[in-house]
Amino acid sequence: MLLRAIPGLLMAALLAACGTPAPAPAPAPAPAPVAAAVPDAGAGAWPQASGEVIARSERLLIYLPRPGDELGAIAARFLGQADRHWQIAEANELPPVPAGTAHKLPPGQPLIVPLANSNPIGVRAGEFQAVPILCYHRLGAGNNKMVVSPASFAAQLDWLARHGYTVIRLAQLSGFLAGREALPARSVVITFDDGYESVYRHALPVLKKHGFPATLFVYTDFIGTGDGLSWAQLQDMAASGLVDIQAHSKSHRNLVERGPGETDERYRQNIETELRTPRELLERRLAQAKVQVRHFAYPFGDASDVVLDTLTRQGYQLGVTVNPGGNGFFAQPTMLRRTMIFGDLDLEGFKTKLQTTRSLSAP
Repeated sequence: MLLRAIPGLLMAALLAACGTPAPAPAPAPAPAPVAAAVPDAGAGAWPQASGEVIARSERLLIYLPRPGDELGAIAARFLGQADRHWQIAEANELPPVPAGTAHKLPPGQPLIVPLANSNPIGVRAGEFQAVPILCYHRLGAGNNKMVVSPASFAAQLDWLARHGYTVIRLAQLSGFLAGREALPARSVVITFDDGYESVYRHALPVLKKHGFPATLFVYTDFIGTGDGLSWAQLQDMAASGLVDIQAHSKSHRNLVERGPGETDERYRQNIETELRTPRELLERRLAQAKVQVRHFAYPFGDASDVVLDTLTRQGYQLGVTVNPGGNGFFAQPTMLRRTMIFGDLDLEGFKTKLQTTRSLSAP
């Protein structure tokens, strides 16, 4: 009998869903276009999920998969996006799988499909979710601690992919911080500062290999000079769909320090220019890739009341520092923590930077 195959957690959900008579289930929504999602199985389009809905409530449904069903296809059918497959995996306590690998679904085993976010802020027994934002600068050879070798960078991303981490876009933090959108339990954000050409040469191929998104913060005076990225390279990165191009000021000056003879009025005007110019220039020059600049990385990680006020008036939504640690649901959106990844960090040290939970007793 089918119900005998349902474990305790699933049985409780099924009973809750079926506690009162319900009308016949409405037709399932059509799957969202696969191009709008980034499935972690990484192989083009998901096959359509065509299993049976055996119970439904407003908050969840019980779904009996057919052979060959994958979580991405099930998420596309019922949640509207294939890349929300992780919500089904967590609801059914499925173990993490490496990026690019589909969960193997037990034959004949019903699944919970959550239709509503039950825990959008990531608070669980004794702990809360924290999202680390990793910060890289230059990739290449040398003893400078700000330079990470291409081999180390590739090993770090390979490790994330193999151990069930989900690399999310920085923009996804907005919904999490507002209490609207849940994030996968092991969410990580990857960022790069300044705009070195080595990011295009060494980092972009590794990001493409895993389908990992990243944010590149550039200061616009650096574009096309020395070992800075060219406009053509920025266009190519933005067009990849994986790299969000965002602002790191105009000149990379320390925004909290006054220049010699800089009056209060001149200082405010200069801060206005440092924030407005990169936003307008990047959006104009990268319009073909539909770049919208809404995030800002403070040079040297420093901000002040004047900088924060200007940031808000300029329409920026998120700001990142270089203060290490993970970001909980209560984090200040314009003062997000970010952890520097240095060239002398080995893989064991890298693992210690991935703070994805924090204790409720000592937030």
